[in-house]
This record gives sequence, structure tokens and C-alpha cells, in this order.
Amino acid sequence: MPELPEVETTVRALKPKLEKSQIKTFELRNKNLRWPVSSKLSKILISKRVSTLSRRAKYLIVSLDSEYLLIHLGMSGSLRYLSNNIAPLKHDHWDLCFENGMILRYTDPRRFGSIHYTKDFENHFLIKSLGPEPLSDAFDESYLFKISRGRKVPIKTFIMNSKVVVGIGNIYACEALFDSNIKPTKKAYRISKNEASSLVTSIKKVLKKAIKAGGTTLRDYLNPDSVPGYFKIELKVYGRGNESCFNCGKILKEIRMNNRSTVFCSSCQR
Repeated sequence: MPELPEVETTVRALKPKLEKSQIKTFELRNKNLRWPVSSKLSKILISKRVSTLSRRAKYLIVSLDSEYLLIHLGMSGSLRYLSNNIAPLKHDHWDLCFENGMILRYTDPRRFGSIHYTKDFENHFLIKSLGPEPLSDAFDESYLFKISRGRKVPIKTFIMNSKVVVGIGNIYACEALFDSNIKPTKKAYRISKNEASSLVTSIKKVLKKAIKAGGTTLRDYLNPDSVPGYFKIELKVYGRGNESCFNCGKILKEIRMNNRSTVFCSSCQR
């Protein structure tokens, strides 16, 4: 599924294209996404102008001055900026059409994505309970150490909780824990202040590198220009179960945690 770096890559690619553009129409072909898409959008969005495009967690926030669209890519969704003369295919569920003849097309084979309209995105049910952004100053060693006290869940599960910190999916959780030498099964309350500091540093480092590389190409993820991300070639543990650790040479272990693949080095990570 597209994670924070993939969404950030999408936002950065679309930002110069969409900002200041005036919407002509909204064409809905399939309302049956994760949440039913409101048929009222076709009327609501006519003649609205995009003021800014930003990201909160894994949501794209399209600001229409005092109104907002919240877009989530789901498991397999993607957005492409195209000419309006390109015919939609089977999994192209909606188009945001602009006065300049271009469209923002949403494609999603699994239909787990969503689009919501709101006048108060910060208090929207999908947004209001989210934790801090991992690349913000609010997410630091003091915050992570304090909030982890008394928490008996594994540290990997803990940092993947969007109420603790947003946007850290399975890929980047595995990579950050390896980079900080912390075993993913270690209970959250047992991490020391030094480990909290190392983990925060590693999370920020791994995410920044992934964003710079354009995200991770897994299955059918492409950025808005139909170009794959290249961070996959830099993965140290994710997807490398039973291969040699790049640091010590020992065989990496692969286990299941919360029904997700988790790869780590039992020698380097404690």
C-alpha cells in the first residue's frame, strides 16, 4: 500500500500542476470505494479553485480556500494528471476535471481508497485522532519515550499506531528499527531514552531517504507521472527474510506480527 513517502511524492509531483487551477467538473464513475463517494460532489466542486495541496499522514489535502477534499489512496490507488481526451479504463473511478483541459484521475483496482469533502478537515473523523507527523519537531525523543511508558505492545506495533505517530507503515517500520538496532518484538515500555532518540533519528532518516528516492515500488504503485519509486533497491531488511544481514552477515529472520511480514537481524537488533 502507498505509505507516507509515496503520498508525499504524489503531493510534491501534483502541487505545481494543481495549485491555482479551477475545477470545471467532477466525474464520478464508481461511488463504491471504501466509503461511498457522495454524488453531491459533482455540484459542490463546480468552479472551485485549488488554493493549496498538502499532506496529513497518508491523506492528500486539497484546499479549496475554506473547503477541503481528503483523498486516501487505499491499498492500490494512484493519482495521475492527464489530458481530458484520454478515455478511462476499468479501474478509473473518478476524474477531477479542470478548466485548462487537464484532469486528476483516480485509479484503484481494489477500491480501498476514499475521497471526502469537508469544511473542517482538522476535525474530520479520519483526521482528528491522528498523532504527530514523523518529520515534524513534535515527534522527538522526549515525546516517544514519554508516550511509550507503560505500553506493553511490541515497539514495531507501537510506532505503526497512527495515534502515536502517523505514516509509519510496515516497510519503513522494519527499516527504521534495523537502522536503530532495536528488535521489533521488544516491548515499547522497555526502550531506553537513548533508544528512543536513535529510533526517532532513524525514522526521520529512512523516511527522508525514501521521499528523496520517490517512494518504494511494490506491486502497482507509481507516482503521478507513472514513474516507479526507487527506494526498494535500498531496503536493508524488508523483503529480505533468510538472506544475509548487510551489517554482520548472519541470516535475517522473518516472522509474522499482526499478520504482517517482519524481518530483522537477531544479532544486530536487541
